[in-house]
Amino acid sequence: MSFFELGVNPLLVKTLSKSGINDPFPIQTATLPDAIAGKDVLGRGQTGSGKTLAFGLAVLTKLATRKAKPHHPLAIILSPTRELAMQINDVIAPLAQAVQLDSRLIAGGMPYGNQIQALRKAVPILVATPGRLIDLMEQKHVSLSDTEIVVLDEADQMADMGFLPAMKEILNACKPKGQRLLFSATLDRGVDGLVRKYLNNPVTHSVNTDKASVSTMEHHVLVVHPNDKEIITAQIAAREGKTILFVRTQHGADKLAQKLAQVGVPVGALHGGKSQSVRTKTLAAFKSGATPALVATDVAARGIHVDDVSLVVHVDAPQDPKDYLHRAGRTARAGESGVVVTLTTSRQQNTIKGLTDKAGVRPKIARISPLAKELVEVTGAREPSGVPWIAPAVKERHDDQRNGQNRRRKPRPRPNERRRRSR
Repeated sequence: MSFFELGVNPLLVKTLSKSGINDPFPIQTATLPDAIAGKDVLGRGQTGSGKTLAFGLAVLTKLATRKAKPHHPLAIILSPTRELAMQINDVIAPLAQAVQLDSRLIAGGMPYGNQIQALRKAVPILVATPGRLIDLMEQKHVSLSDTEIVVLDEADQMADMGFLPAMKEILNACKPKGQRLLFSATLDRGVDGLVRKYLNNPVTHSVNTDKASVSTMEHHVLVVHPNDKEIITAQIAAREGKTILFVRTQHGADKLAQKLAQVGVPVGALHGGKSQSVRTKTLAAFKSGATPALVATDVAARGIHVDDVSLVVHVDAPQDPKDYLHRAGRTARAGESGVVVTLTTSRQQNTIKGLTDKAGVRPKIARISPLAKELVEVTGAREPSGVPWIAPAVKERHDDQRNGQNRRRKPRPRPNERRRRSR
């Protein structure tokens, strides 16, 4: 079926067509008719399945040409991270203009001023992270009493990050009997409770929910000698194409990125210890291909939604099957193919087998050495240039911290007030 046949506003269909988007993905075909009809929807699908357009087109079709009052949005789209919220807004904003709507990003790590100003001007659609939205609600800059559509994107990840109470507070503040669209890969960590309490007879649509995709992903376990792991990692990172290398800790991410740069690999590091401005620029450089290799931790990677990542490497093994699937979901997005590689030693091999079994993955296993034939065939590994790569200087900005301090700072008492208090 075409987008028009699914009930999408004709102006949106025309805008999509101009961008070369004509054929809906399965999750869009499944959910759009019900969402546009006003039904609550529980969409279950891995990242990369096309969920952003699935809920975005439904919201825009339902609200087309509607006007909001100052500080009173008509729809809220919640996502777990700033990076993901930014990417959702990047998709929705140009489409919204086609139906005389506007959307704004409400997220932490950015100045309060611009967000507060947007709320004063009456924005119908907010794409928000839970923490910043709650903050602005408490300051009375935004009221959700007119909010009739709430989208919870990556609900399980928001729950993993401790946002379950915030999600409940936001839902409780919204217009009663409004529409709820919840998208989640799994229903654990309390997400099932959200569904039972806040969704009214939801229509459930599942696409590739429980296991990693086997039709578009190749999974490999490469067994390496401990002394060779650093060299092999650098050879993989030096390949052509976008590559994400996962490590366990922030320190490990910085250390690996530094080592890769020293041998000539253009690389960025993404983790929660970096300021928002640096994270934004790092992700932008990765998207553009300026730094085709990206070293990331699990938490930071929740905001990486880049369609042309062709290889994911578990440099440090993930902690559980859900982490494996989440990492793997950074590749093979939007119908593209991708490769997922886990580096391990002989000692760790049994642990990795248990992990992949639980994730529903049957990887090909090979013992490899630096630039071995199978390593090159699977990953495209090649020898780094050896000429150290120097990253462009990025100025750190702590807008969120400065604005937070300014907002919370109490007025300084006048001299006579200080004297009275001292008495």
